Amino acid sequence: MHLSLIGMSGSGKSYWAKKLSEHGFRIFHCDDLIECKLSGELIQNNGTMQSVGDWMGFPFNAGYREKESKYLSFEKKVLVEVFDFLKKRNAHSNGKSVIDTTGSVVYTGDQILDRLCRLTTVVHLETPREIQEKMLAAYLTNRRPVLWEEYFTKTPDETDSDAIARCYPVLMATRERLYSRSAHVAIKYTDHGRKRFSVEKFLETVSAQLGSAS
Repeated sequence: MHLSLIGMSGSGKSYWAKKLSEHGFRIFHCDDLIECKLSGELIQNNGTMQSVGDWMGFPFNAGYREKESKYLSFEKKVLVEVFDFLKKRNAHSNGKSVIDTTGSVVYTGDQILDRLCRLTTVVHLETPREIQEKMLAAYLTNRRPVLWEEYFTKTPDETDSDAIARCYPVLMATRERLYSRSAHVAIKYTDHGRKRFSVEKFLETVSAQLGSAS
């Protein structure tokens, strides 16, 4: 079984990927793989490495658009490399793997998303509107690489933080629709966000939805 987890940054993808890895799934952390490709860009003048989120910055920072484009190009390369690995692996054995995608996977284009759907079962970890404020606060205090595309705008009378607060829910709602469109399976936050929701229950939910769709 090969799974891909999709959803907003902070939706629980890495948590569930780690849990699945503890049950024999080979894990591909796309964030880590992209960071490796960006390593030359992350070195600061003092020789230390900055995080990808700090490197990319916020959408109102100078140079953000160029960094956003570079990040997405590396994200596409990483996914193609993972796909090629899985394709070779499937030719020899039936393994178990999970791709911990980035929140921006839905911007990688139809060709890559089609391959993702052919090679893996795509699981959408849904994120309801009621936890948007927590996710926004986490983004503002601990910057993560977020691709805004055209969804960040700023009016003349807005502060940077006010513009982010207004646009983030729009970005999130748009992303949720794209995730839903790309996924084979959707797991509600009221399920995957519960402490007692086990890996076994996670896999049962995936299998049940796949069975009902066949």
